[in-house]
Amino acid sequence: MTDLDLPDHEYLTVPELAELLRLKERKIYDLAASGEVPCSRATGKLLFPANEIREWIARAKSGGEPAPVHRPQILLGSHDPLLDWAIRQSQSGLASYVDGSMDGLERFLQGEGIAAGLHLRDGKSGQWNVPIVARMATRQNAVLIHFASRKRGLVYRDPDLDLAALNEISNLRFAPRQPGSGTDQLFRDLAAEARLDLKKVDLVDVARSEDEAVESVRRGLADVTFGLEAVAKSYGLKFTPLIDEEFALLVDRKAWFEPAFQCFLSFCQTDALAQRATGMGGYDVSALGRVRWNA
Repeated sequence: MTDLDLPDHEYLTVPELAELLRLKERKIYDLAASGEVPCSRATGKLLFPANEIREWIARAKSGGEPAPVHRPQILLGSHDPLLDWAIRQSQSGLASYVDGSMDGLERFLQGEGIAAGLHLRDGKSGQWNVPIVARMATRQNAVLIHFASRKRGLVYRDPDLDLAALNEISNLRFAPRQPGSGTDQLFRDLAAEARLDLKKVDLVDVARSEDEAVESVRRGLADVTFGLEAVAKSYGLKFTPLIDEEFALLVDRKAWFEPAFQCFLSFCQTDALAQRATGMGGYDVSALGRVRWNA
C-alpha cells in the first residue's frame, strides 16, 4: 500500500493499518489506546474505519491534529458532593464515574469521558492541578476550569479528642483513600511535611469516596479520616481544617459546546448552586468557571 492507498473495504485490521503507516503492530495498539487514531472495538477486536483513517492522514499532512475521539457523556475523576448534586439537579443527562483524580485523568486521556474532576497538588510548587495537567494533557483539545475551593482536614467524632495538627493522629485508626486519589497523594505529602510516621497510624479499610471515608468514622470503624468540611458537617462530626484545595474540571473542548455540558454549566452558574455550596459549608464557588489552563 502507498500512504493513501487504502483497501476498498470499510474497516482496516491492525496488520493492514500497520502496513499502511509503515509501523509495527505494537505501535498501532498504542495509538488506539491513546485515542490518537480513530478505531472501533464493537466486534471485540480493533478495527479502523477507512474513511476516518483517510481524513486522519490528510489532517496530519496539513499539520492538523488527529481525528477527535468520540467521548461518552461521562464526568470522570474525583468524588465531590457538590458536583454530584449539580449533575443531578441540572438534569443535563450527564453521568459520572468517580474513582480518584489520577484514575479520572488517565481515563480522560483515553477518551472515556468528556471531563475529569481533579484536585492534584504539585508537591514541589504547591500549585493545584495545572502542573500535572500541563504535563500529561498537552496533546488534548481540552481546557481546565476552576469548580470550587474546598476546606480539607481531620474529621473525627470523639468528644474527648481535640486534634489540631496532622501529626496528632499517631496510634489512631485512620480511614485512608485509595492510591491514586488526590486525597491520598495530598495526605502523604502533608504527612511528610508534618514528619508524621505513617507506620504509627493504624489504617482501616480503604474508602473510595469522600462520603465513604467520613461514614467509616461516623460508624466507629475509624477514629479519624482526612476529609472535607462539607461532608463532616453533613454527618455531624468534628472537623479541624488543614488546607484549602482547588477542585477543577478538565473538559474536552468539543464537549464543552454540546447541549449536555452547556446545560450542566448553566446550572452551575445559578444562585441555586451558590446557595447549596454555602449551606453545605467548606466551599467557595466564587471563581467557578475561571480558566486555569488551556491546551
